[in-house]
Amino acid sequence: MVTPLPHEKGFHISWDQIHRDSRALAWRLDKRGPGKDGAWRAIVAITRGGMAPAMIVARELDIRQVATISIKSYDHQTQGDAQVLNRPDPELMGDGEGILVIDDLVDSGKTLEVVRAMYPKAHFATVYAKPKGEPMVDTFITGVSQDTWIFFPWDMALQYVEPYRGTD
Repeated sequence: MVTPLPHEKGFHISWDQIHRDSRALAWRLDKRGPGKDGAWRAIVAITRGGMAPAMIVARELDIRQVATISIKSYDHQTQGDAQVLNRPDPELMGDGEGILVIDDLVDSGKTLEVVRAMYPKAHFATVYAKPKGEPMVDTFITGVSQDTWIFFPWDMALQYVEPYRGTD
């Protein structure tokens, strides 16, 4: 059996779709924080993929304190060990209580596992989740199969693509 290339079992996400799904994530998180009236203290976006969803969630929930944590776990389409390249202010973060950690996707869960170890009381939310990573995330919007490659709009360019089954 031939293993399909990533583009052969792909899930293409448009800018409109990531916006809609990120807003849905915000609605699901609204008033669920540990603060007064269910407020969250801050959002931490996992860069780079979590930045767009975090911006949308921050806008929808009127959260002004937004930070980033940079974790590298992929080289192109190859996943490796997760490395922390940059982290938010320790004074802001504490143990994570009241912090929303946002990413675009949880795949194997390696990235979230590293961040969860650093901030065990944070709430972890992703827009999309694959089965291996689901146990590491507290809230997500859409589940996708483990062997599906998600093409995000920031990774794509508009161009002609040959049909999968030919043209005749």
